Amino acid sequence: MNIAALSTPLLIASFIFCSAIIWVAGTKISFAIDVISKHFGIGEALGGIIFLAIVTNLPEIAITSVAAYNGHMEIAASNILGGIAIQTVVLAMIDFFGVGKSAPLTYRASSIELILEGIVLIFILTLVLMGKFISTDLIFLRVTPTELFILVIWIFGVYIVSKKGILPKLVHVDQEVLDEEQKQSEEAKTSTTDSIMPKIIVFSICALLTLLAGWMLEVSGEELAGRFGISGAIFGATILAASTSLPEISTGIASAKLKDYRMAMSDILGGNAFLPILFLLASLISGQAVIPKLASTDMFLTGLGILLTGIYMVGLIFRLKKQYFRMGLDSIAVIVVYTLGIIGLIYIN
Repeated sequence: MNIAALSTPLLIASFIFCSAIIWVAGTKISFAIDVISKHFGIGEALGGIIFLAIVTNLPEIAITSVAAYNGHMEIAASNILGGIAIQTVVLAMIDFFGVGKSAPLTYRASSIELILEGIVLIFILTLVLMGKFISTDLIFLRVTPTELFILVIWIFGVYIVSKKGILPKLVHVDQEVLDEEQKQSEEAKTSTTDSIMPKIIVFSICALLTLLAGWMLEVSGEELAGRFGISGAIFGATILAASTSLPEISTGIASAKLKDYRMAMSDILGGNAFLPILFLLASLISGQAVIPKLASTDMFLTGLGILLTGIYMVGLIFRLKKQYFRMGLDSIAVIVVYTLGIIGLIYIN
């Protein structure tokens, strides 16, 4: 298909249509995965967590792969790092639309597991910042040590999180939250007895549609960015990243409305921690190490992701119950910092 030959209105319509596919298919994938993982008992296992992280990031995987293959490394990098920032903002949307007026999201979800997930994410993003300055002489088999360290830390992090028995408990967790978790566990045991085959079929079809839509988003988005004079880095970090975050918005709000607050936060934090692993994929596909060649805008987005994650870690620790405009103070801070960050992104040299 010759994308350049298509008219601008048709390209815009195609981009919106593919975003809608990712919204619908991604949402169905998330719910199908939940049923499948419970049915086969893999939800708490290391393999199950890795599986969930991969399939819930299918749009980003598709976009990174296509961008790396076509040599659009600025699109690949900004979509990964911009996706982390904007998906953290999704938590503020979940706080506003999904939790209600009783207490903020971080008050309801606070747990050692979530704090640990946030710390792992901050470690990984710090490695991205440091990896920028690694000498290209250390590249081996198209990758740098940084990309391999990121993979190791992520695997170690999900392993520790999956071993809940070795983690201490927060002494201030509400009995209401514990009762709700027990109720959900009992419901889950009875909800997975039906035939699993329809869910597997839905997952397979939607996964394929998501991959194809992700490919079309990248090629149409690259063309649109060029026509409107938008840099690939800014486009990938904002519009493209927002499009691939649509499933997280839908499933996160749904989880919060079901009072599964920890799952809502874990999906975002865990998915964000997985995204930098795609630098390894991009390097292998493109034939060149990506992290040492990151632009100043990518470094800025990495720092922004660390700031936003840190704000929510503070919220999980202090658990302030006061709400403002149906949100916790941490969610308001995240929205303000993200907005200022995107404005600042425009003025980076």
